[in-house]
Amino acid sequence: MAETITLKVNGELKTCSAGLTLPQFLEQQGLNPRLIAVEYNGEILHRQFWETTEIKSGDVLEIVTIVGGGV
Repeated sequence: MAETITLKVNGELKTCSAGLTLPQFLEQQGLNPRLIAVEYNGEILHRQFWETTEIKSGDVLEIVTIVGGGV
C-alpha cells in the first residue's frame, strides 16, 4: 500500500500518495499546470523545476490560477 502524506495547499490540509512530482499532484487536483503559478514552501517555484520537485509531507503550496482578461 502506498504511503500517504499530508501537506498544506492554499491554507487547507490535503493528502496524496508519497513520491508524486509537482505536476502529478497538480493533475490529481484537477489543475491545468499551464494556467497556474506555484509558491513552494515560501518561494515562487519556476516551471523548469516542477518535474524534479517531489511533494513531501509538511510541504506548503500556494497555487494561483492565472485568469486572462482585460479592458
